Amino acid sequence: MSTDKREQDEKGCLIGIDCGSTTAKSVIFAPDGRILGVGQARMAQVTDIPRHVERDLHETWLAVAATIRSALADAQLSGEAIAGIGVTAHGDGVFLLDRQANPLGHGIMSLDSRAYGIHELWKREGLLDRLMPIAGQRPYPYSASTLLAWLREHDRARYDAIGTVFFAKDWLRFCLTGQIATDRTEASTAFTGLLSQEYCPEILEMLGLSAVAPALPVMLDSCDRAGTVSAAAAALTGLREGTPVSAGLHDVIAAAVGLGQIQPGDMTVTAGTFSINEVLRDRPVTGAEWACRSGFRKGLWNCMAISPASASNLEWMARYVAPEDPDSAARLIDGAIAKFHSGRMARQIPLYHPYLFGSPFETPATASFLGVQSWHDRFDLFEAMIEGTIFNHRHHVEDLLRTGAVNSIGISGGGSRRPEIGQLFANIFGRGVATSPVREAGALGAALTAGVACGMFASLEDAVKAQSVQPRCFEPDAELSAYFDVIYARYTAIARVLEPFWPSLHSDQSDDASFLPAPHAPVVTPTGPKAASLPS
Repeated sequence: MSTDKREQDEKGCLIGIDCGSTTAKSVIFAPDGRILGVGQARMAQVTDIPRHVERDLHETWLAVAATIRSALADAQLSGEAIAGIGVTAHGDGVFLLDRQANPLGHGIMSLDSRAYGIHELWKREGLLDRLMPIAGQRPYPYSASTLLAWLREHDRARYDAIGTVFFAKDWLRFCLTGQIATDRTEASTAFTGLLSQEYCPEILEMLGLSAVAPALPVMLDSCDRAGTVSAAAAALTGLREGTPVSAGLHDVIAAAVGLGQIQPGDMTVTAGTFSINEVLRDRPVTGAEWACRSGFRKGLWNCMAISPASASNLEWMARYVAPEDPDSAARLIDGAIAKFHSGRMARQIPLYHPYLFGSPFETPATASFLGVQSWHDRFDLFEAMIEGTIFNHRHHVEDLLRTGAVNSIGISGGGSRRPEIGQLFANIFGRGVATSPVREAGALGAALTAGVACGMFASLEDAVKAQSVQPRCFEPDAELSAYFDVIYARYTAIARVLEPFWPSLHSDQSDDASFLPAPHAPVVTPTGPKAASLPS
């Protein structure tokens, strides 16, 4: 690095903190997006009770503080070099404080499924449908509102003691600053009106949650200054006391910002624990297949279609193939990519439905390989898993295309920095896509909000323009795209056939034959990709 660059970096860097479901990272960026230092740690989940997936709040903060110290050491910088800090974290779920601002039990993560029964009851009563025009979405089983209703019914003492309702990144920002707040992107996951983008008492009343209204924190825009680093946090992290901290972002929006996808009509696809697919709009657009939430500022909406069926499938397979190798997923991707070069159309590989942890369907689904033969090896299976996860993204993308025109599609996660994977997304989508060489798009998105909050940039648009990293663009190969249309039609048609069987595969009743389809039930053969679209 040149002396001039080093001196510039020492005067004004940004930290983006990204605390995901399994890993927390603190990344130090130069104002132009260059990564100067990284600290990371594995994050523990508390899963002692079936269906409960939680996180110890104190342990989480200590682990994140350690990543900040590590990032500073990696960059060989002191806290004096940091101009601002932004935070993002896994969204939804709920983190609670009592009335003395102490943690009220563990944080509940979005992987938690304890409130499934509450959600089913609301669905049967028609409550979810009645909420759609008011909230722009139906609550998920892991939404804060659904989890609060579960606490009201099953842990009343804890429910009655609630002093603050906020989210994972809000807890980390509170630890940094001592200030209680949330931002618009998080608040809109459960509590804001579709049109007003402000807290909506009617939603709480409909869900029987009016008692928690006083516990909802101040709601800020993502680039607002939410506080400054406290003396206690400075001592623990190595940051300078008084450093500005932005309100930050839900992780879904943070990844979009880090990819530069911030204009209405920009679509972002993120392959992570969840299959995350989103498109920004300058007006609210609602539909049963997506949630319409707030963007990073008022007057911007984010239409988001998700399911827990993406790159987590690849990590699951890697753990079983090579449990002692932390890089096994990357090695399997490399092995699958090596087979790409032998020509996809010349080889028949299995078909994979990536429903290990969930699916886009309301019916409980299961993952499956179909068409496995004796000559297939583990790389064929892994290639099938890669294709299956991208097919699942295509399902959501096709739904989101109904919300309006799309300017561009940015891809992150799931090995998409490899050019072969970027090209596979383009071929399966049948559309041009762009990938970014930025390794930490979510952390960068959070850091850019801090750049605005500390005055380095006048707006998030200016912050994005200042980034030096350019995306790599991929256009679909016409022949391969037509080939994948046929495979995708087969993928969706088989999913339709399997759907009646899925509930029995979740059942403990091995002798229950009620799932069997009627004798001689007709099988519908799709005539093309459009006819084979997955049912909503």
